[in-house]
Amino acid sequence: TWKWVVGPMFLYLCERLVRFWRSQQKVVITKVVIHPFKTIELQMMKKGFKMEVGQYIFVKCPAVSRLEWHPFTLTSAPEEDYFSIHVRIVGDWTEGLFNACGCDKQEFQEAWKLPKIAVDGPFGTASEDVFRYETVMLVGAGIGVTPFASVLKSVWYKYCHDATNLTLKKIYFYWLCRDTHAFEWFADLLQSLEAQMQERNNADFLSYNIYLTGWDETQATHFVVHHEEEKDVITGLKQKTLYGRPNWENEFKTIAERHPGSRIGVFLCGPEGLADTLNKQSISNSESDPRGVHFIFNKENF
Repeated sequence: TWKWVVGPMFLYLCERLVRFWRSQQKVVITKVVIHPFKTIELQMMKKGFKMEVGQYIFVKCPAVSRLEWHPFTLTSAPEEDYFSIHVRIVGDWTEGLFNACGCDKQEFQEAWKLPKIAVDGPFGTASEDVFRYETVMLVGAGIGVTPFASVLKSVWYKYCHDATNLTLKKIYFYWLCRDTHAFEWFADLLQSLEAQMQERNNADFLSYNIYLTGWDETQATHFVVHHEEEKDVITGLKQKTLYGRPNWENEFKTIAERHPGSRIGVFLCGPEGLADTLNKQSISNSESDPRGVHFIFNKENF
């Protein structure tokens, strides 16, 4: 038995030593941004840090806990000179990080007072394959939208610098939220992309649909009253917020008709139930003919 155990244990110890060494490297918090509804953005720098879109890191803050490591998806693009994460304050550890960064204080926080942060990673995810397809469907549920912040930022940087070499030609983006709290910080990014695409006369490059899956009568009435306004009253975007859940069968059929003979990447960051639905639709809407349309499903769950 020991012959079978020694090899894997040696590899495991080597991996733990590499992770320990990486976690000891100095990380500098360059900026802390407070977003609405107790969401903070940490912008950081670390020597030799290289990332791809949609990757995640493990974060430890000794001022909060000496042993706890928590995974966070990177929301910055590889083209930026820093890496960032967005943290929603929903528990003891995140509350401790919120207070350690001085976000509970009104006065300006000096940089030297910010807590020390240890970072391990980055680690790869399915979202890295986005740029292998000409057409993609990005589906984020709630806070699962974070990896697509990195993707959309990177797409924009690539589009600005050399659009001719960009394989990706069309993005269908779906965002499902139970309430409006998560809209705030990500809607700002979509507004910026929307304005910049229109300036370059390529507004069709990004098609997005935002679904509010949980609402009450007051919100529904408000939606009806303001439906004719130029911009959506919730997000400030030209694309109006939709209520309920998408009809995935119709969405897949429509996209298949628009892109015959294409390989379409379907990327999800969301719950297991939604993953099963999208996987079944990807299979049922793919043609048996190799020259026909094919949906390639990729997922990461939380």
